[in-house]
Amino acid sequence: MRKTVFITGTSSGLGKLTAIRFAQLGWNVAATMRTPENETDLTAYDNIKIFKLDVTKVEQVQMAVEQAIAAFGKIDVVVNNAGMGTYGPLELAKEDAIDWQFAVNARGPINVIRKFLPHYRANGGGMFINISSFMGITTAVPLGSLYNMSKFALEGLTEGLYYELKPFNIELRLIEQGGSTGNNFKESITWNRDENIKDYDDLMAKLQNVMNTADTSGSLDDPQIIVDAIVALATGESKKFRTVIGAAGNDLMALRNSVQIEDYLETIAKNYM
Repeated sequence: MRKTVFITGTSSGLGKLTAIRFAQLGWNVAATMRTPENETDLTAYDNIKIFKLDVTKVEQVQMAVEQAIAAFGKIDVVVNNAGMGTYGPLELAKEDAIDWQFAVNARGPINVIRKFLPHYRANGGGMFINISSFMGITTAVPLGSLYNMSKFALEGLTEGLYYELKPFNIELRLIEQGGSTGNNFKESITWNRDENIKDYDDLMAKLQNVMNTADTSGSLDDPQIIVDAIVALATGESKKFRTVIGAAGNDLMALRNSVQIEDYLETIAKNYM
């Protein structure tokens, strides 16, 4: 019997690549996105069905989960991939940007997980793979406090759920990815700005330069490596609770684990002074 994976945020980037890879491996795929009417690539696969879903809207989550279960009968793995980034000084952030950052990256997975728990309990188990970031277990750049907050929250949520869901044979996994090629993350960032406040301009320019040069510096990972890690977790080939992907993330974690937090923070800060 074919296994089925439910994936959020499949309209582009990592989500779309992951959906295609699972379909190629013979899985059924419930691919979700906010605007399914615009999708053309995934419709080419007979074993992919597309469902409308904005993870911040509980009613849509409920409907997408019910529709996917009705279509495939059983969901074996859920990949919480949908995410967004807000960068810039916290002082300058708009109220809706703050709320949106948490709503998508933290509350979104909560919404999806809650709606799938009855299904998993009834079936005697299942797996949630939450797509985090190495910035969910450490910090790497200035002006990313809101993004870090949301990913730190996802990490804590996943660890906390481990204990309460283990008795039901429901497994939790985390992917700590970094930047990858072919990803539109940089283009979709919401920047916090105020034209009347210039005090953060130098720091903002340095961060944007780092992001703009990442494409040519060789620091971005091949997204297929991330997809392969997700598949390895879903199939049981890997049993890791946390999978840190890429040289940048692993180097940062090695540094973070080798020094006191004060020294780590100062080391990162010096890169932008």
